[in-house]
Amino acid sequence: MREVKVYSLRINGKEEHTFRSKGARGAALKAATRGLKDSDGLIKLREHGKKKDGYYRVHVFEGSVEKVKKPANAPAWLPDTINNPR
Repeated sequence: MREVKVYSLRINGKEEHTFRSKGARGAALKAATRGLKDSDGLIKLREHGKKKDGYYRVHVFEGSVEKVKKPANAPAWLPDTINNPR
């Protein structure tokens, strides 16, 4: 089982938000769901902790979010439209 890693979202050179996920893709989906992107339209995540070579890892993703209707089997507390990351 993989351990949970910590990723910081970089927006215009500043680390604005922190996400926890087992992989960088999961953290990028969380950021996309919230509509958070850089001015370039990219999601840039820095993985916490340096690697053996002394460098940090930065993962770059393209992503967007669209509003969709909730599914028919959705719980009652869910709003009529939800964010769907892509």
